Amino acid sequence: MDQHRNKATILSILCMGLGQIYNRQFTKGLLFLAFEAVSVYYFINNLGFALWGITTLGETPRTSANLHEGYDHSIFILIQSLITLIYLIVFLIAYYLNVKDARKVGQLRESGKKANNFMESIRYVLDYKFSVTLLTIPSLGILFFTVMPIIFMIMIAFTNYSAPKHIPPAMLVDWVGFDTFKNLLALKSWSYTFYGVLTWTIIWAVLSTVTTYFGGMLVALLINQKGIKLKGLWRTILILPYAIPQLISLLVMRNMFNGQFGPINQYLRYFGLDAIPWLTEPMWARVTVILVNMWVGIPVSMLLIMGVLTTIPKDMYEAAEVDGATGYQKFKIVTLPMILFTTAPTLITQFAGNINNFNTIFLLTNGDPVNGKYQTAGSTDLLVTWLYKLTLQSNRYNMASAIGIIIFLIIASFSIYNYRRTKSFKEEDMIQ
Repeated sequence: MDQHRNKATILSILCMGLGQIYNRQFTKGLLFLAFEAVSVYYFINNLGFALWGITTLGETPRTSANLHEGYDHSIFILIQSLITLIYLIVFLIAYYLNVKDARKVGQLRESGKKANNFMESIRYVLDYKFSVTLLTIPSLGILFFTVMPIIFMIMIAFTNYSAPKHIPPAMLVDWVGFDTFKNLLALKSWSYTFYGVLTWTIIWAVLSTVTTYFGGMLVALLINQKGIKLKGLWRTILILPYAIPQLISLLVMRNMFNGQFGPINQYLRYFGLDAIPWLTEPMWARVTVILVNMWVGIPVSMLLIMGVLTTIPKDMYEAAEVDGATGYQKFKIVTLPMILFTTAPTLITQFAGNINNFNTIFLLTNGDPVNGKYQTAGSTDLLVTWLYKLTLQSNRYNMASAIGIIIFLIIASFSIYNYRRTKSFKEEDMIQ
């Protein structure tokens, strides 16, 4: 009874496409056969090299004797090996789908139904599996252009790929296990910088998130008051910092806070006050970046919260007034819980974004002022800007990769833990 199903399954396991040919789906079977032939040819020429390369990362550095050919470039070998292994995974998935398809069609034949021809199969895919078909190409793109670079970065963290001793092709790169993480977390010259930058990153993320969120809430509540006239004008004025490209805003602010020529210090001198080292003294530089971030970030929170305020039913306020609630009590009992319920996931996202807020720090201070006790990091550097300097200025790629992994672990752990504790996750039907 299972004759067609079993035969098609066995044939498709032996060779891609044979099961489809057995089921009289000749065009589909030939396409599967062609895909396997191309893949096998590719693996014959590259799989052995990939396994050797990802294990050894090369054996022959470039010297004066082999200046133009005959040397190994560890990073190119790692990338080529990674591409081959990812393609192998894609091939195995396609092989599984080939077996599954042949078995399914064989089962249809056993029930007396006719197998679809090639055009009918295409029509079925476009009509009933259109979403899956449409997502296939972007998924492959994400696999090779997003997932693969992430895997590559993770692998770099377990090598000694850094200046000055291990930069290909003159020198080879080797696997070193967790030595990079040990140096970053325990070696004094690196750990002092890491813990200092990590502490400031967390302080920055908390302060910048709290100030922009509650600042935006305050502005939204003020504009939403009944006695405020020209609300549209106020909204327009207050949204201008967000409407102007951040690059322009931050560079203008950098000039305004210039300690010597900036207009802010010039006004202070005009009134007989001492100039403030806004960007050259570590504590003042940190205060400055938080203030400027408020200027850029408050309009975003204001827009978000103003949208939430329009969704709160007026009946809730009327009921609170009947119970004799004051304005503050209405805010505490009605407004604030509804705002937090709706915006809690966004608040978590803002915190995660501020940990990686590269633009504000880089464009405003470039991580400066310089800290002589740090390894290539300044007093306002975040982990992400320090990572940038380690990569493009110091060529410490393994350290930068290790920091990237740590940033991901911090953000992922915080976001998942806090999102699952929010009421918007636990009580999805609250406002339904």
